[in-house]
Amino acid sequence: MRRTSVCAAAVSAAVLSVVAPSATAAPAQIQSQPDSTQVNRPFERLIVGYKPGTAEASSDTAASDDVRKKGKSVHRRMSSGAVVVNLGEKTANAENTIQAFKNDPDVAYVEPDLLMQPFADPNDTEYSKQWDLFEATAGMNVPGAWASTTGAGVTVAVIDTGYVAHSDLSARVVAGYDFVSDPARARDNNGRDANAADEGDWVARGECGTDAGGNPVPAQDQGSSWHGTHVAGTIAASTNNGKGVAGIAYDAKIQPLRVLAKCGGATSDIADAITWASGGTVSGVPANQTPAKVINMSLGGQSSCSTTYQNAINGAINRGTSVVVAAGNSNMNVANFTPANCTGVITVAASSREGNKAFYSNFGTRIDVAAPGGETRRGTDTPGTITTPENGIWSTLNAGTTVPGAENYKPYQGTSMAAPHIAGLAALLVAKKPSLTPAQVKDLIKAGVRPLPGTCSGGCGAGLADATKTVAALDTTPPGGGLENTTDVAIVDRGTVTSSITSTVTGNASATTKVGVDIVHTYRGDLVIDLVAPDGTAYRLKNSSTSDSADNVVATYTVNASSEVAAGTWKLRVQDVYSGDTGYVNAWNLTLR
Repeated sequence: MRRTSVCAAAVSAAVLSVVAPSATAAPAQIQSQPDSTQVNRPFERLIVGYKPGTAEASSDTAASDDVRKKGKSVHRRMSSGAVVVNLGEKTANAENTIQAFKNDPDVAYVEPDLLMQPFADPNDTEYSKQWDLFEATAGMNVPGAWASTTGAGVTVAVIDTGYVAHSDLSARVVAGYDFVSDPARARDNNGRDANAADEGDWVARGECGTDAGGNPVPAQDQGSSWHGTHVAGTIAASTNNGKGVAGIAYDAKIQPLRVLAKCGGATSDIADAITWASGGTVSGVPANQTPAKVINMSLGGQSSCSTTYQNAINGAINRGTSVVVAAGNSNMNVANFTPANCTGVITVAASSREGNKAFYSNFGTRIDVAAPGGETRRGTDTPGTITTPENGIWSTLNAGTTVPGAENYKPYQGTSMAAPHIAGLAALLVAKKPSLTPAQVKDLIKAGVRPLPGTCSGGCGAGLADATKTVAALDTTPPGGGLENTTDVAIVDRGTVTSSITSTVTGNASATTKVGVDIVHTYRGDLVIDLVAPDGTAYRLKNSSTSDSADNVVATYTVNASSEVAAGTWKLRVQDVYSGDTGYVNAWNLTLR
């Protein structure tokens, strides 16, 4: 039987450190690709592909004669066999000529020969301050990912303080919900409702009680943070709109869910928000019409993972929603902070502009990945001051000290700022490949990192997230590999199966032999996976786990197989040690050198 630990519940507060002041079907007919009616810049040539077997496809003379009959001339033939046609002038509209080729039964396709340009920086006015997106040292290498995905079609739920109106976000926001059930903390004179507006989370000194030492909480008056709006801007602020900042997944939608208000937020409210955001049912709350594929929780408290949190997170993951959580800002082991220590989430530590672990960030073996969280001050500077704003994370905010005022942009620091970088990256991945499971999203992000350029004592996960590298990996499944077996093998319930690859590689395998695994299986904790060498020696890749309820195994393992002769038959052995869940080996690959 599988067991779930019973843990203490925690009242959660925003994980924020220093707050700045104030299968596509084939086309039915020949088409121009891209549609020339959508081209908004001039071109002077066309690319024409002829159908295989036609004279024009193989004969330059035939191709020249055909193009000349249409009033144009051939510029050259391409390596693909298509011909480049001179239009004789630079134009943005060559519909008559294009139509003439489209009407020709020998033509397979015709398209403008567009001039590509280097991707320019977004024209958002604050973009130059967003080192976290583009700087080579410790930025997350986001711009290179935008060529293939911008998050379109994905909704990201921001479970936080709600949303304060901001023109750089308004086009990205879909209907959310206010889950704050305590009217006194909510400041909106009622309990839960469909209005996720941020009413402000300001508090006076001591208004939230006292700590274990009898000290007032908070220790001094605090203004409203507008925390959820700052987080949302990092994920999906409108981009190339001539103002403000650029969002990582700028074509994604933001669903604001208000759980944090005066003095923080209740675990019960947060758990319900997780369930609702992912498309689950919450009593008394209308169904979510736009369920999120990604959840961001830049919040937490010091506690073990409660059953309440774990059950809500399990439900979200089982419904196909990735859950991203900030590690916390106490410079302590994340194992003691929830929900960052819950199973199945993507736990994010914060890095600095130099690529070190940010001085405040939690750490430990439960960290999955690091992302820019910034430092608006040095660790030795007085808490509450802002001495290095240029090293913080700039995003959408509000100038109101209590209730909302004018919109603005300010730098924050915190693992709260690191988590939305990963939520944005998750949205980019799911937008490009909607079939990805949360487990695959997590594995891809961890596999796509680059080494943290600075230092991290205590553990910062797999490394520094790299958006371009991670998105590019979607074009290769399973990860990496020199030899491959893509034949499906059904995994027998409570049984053992193998899939083989035969190698003719000479010499011995390497000390860094790579095994790429792509297994489709519900409750992957049921599985034990080994690489079996030609001589029968088994190398354990994955153990079973009664607490790993996520679906699928998509990962690359490194094995020291340097004592093994590379030539021969290698096997991937998969044992299902529990009953009730099913699946199959989709593919696996092997890189012996």
